[in-house]
Amino acid sequence: MNTKQTGLIVCGTDTNVGKTVVSALIVQGLNAIYWKPIQSGLEEGGDTGRVCALLKLARNRWLPEAYKFRSPVSPHWAAEKENAHVEQSRLRLPLVEGPLIVETAGGLMVPLNRKLLQIDQIKQWSLPVVIVARTELGTLNHTLLSIEALRHRQIPILGLLLNGPDHSDNPKTLKQIGNIPLIGHLPRLERLSADTLANQWQSQNLGPIFKQLMHSTNG
Repeated sequence: MNTKQTGLIVCGTDTNVGKTVVSALIVQGLNAIYWKPIQSGLEEGGDTGRVCALLKLARNRWLPEAYKFRSPVSPHWAAEKENAHVEQSRLRLPLVEGPLIVETAGGLMVPLNRKLLQIDQIKQWSLPVVIVARTELGTLNHTLLSIEALRHRQIPILGLLLNGPDHSDNPKTLKQIGNIPLIGHLPRLERLSADTLANQWQSQNLGPIFKQLMHSTNG
């Protein structure tokens, strides 16, 4: 019996870089299951609610959060505001049928509690990472630092998926200096919907790209 979960982790280089939209893109494209272990901020049902509404996910295509906090702040502080504490024992990777897409809360070095950084929990999950980065000013420093932090902990990286308007140099620079695959680029969409995400998935041929990268990482 195979007891190792397949899938990947979607991490962002910073707040509001588009992790949730990219997670929805991948969940739909791979016919995968979505899991956001920790949610800080509950507007619109949080990110789980947004992904479910956007993709009209069936109940068997998403997992409930391990923790949900009202304040849209770092998980460690959001928990403390509610006299709670994020316990690592509740963050064990669930085993599901098919690929699991895990969306993290914030950036890699965000504290989940006063002793546990998110990147160290990612190491425990033993799944490869997709880094979501913005295309605009500031992305070089944030993205290259994220790559370095993951590699320092020997966490496998599938590659970068950029989110935002076209930029004439940043994608090339990140690929070259980061020595990392550039999986794709999600542009600003006039209308965000399951259909527009599906069009991007197909037009960029992301299905074969992801399957090849995941096969090479797991192999």
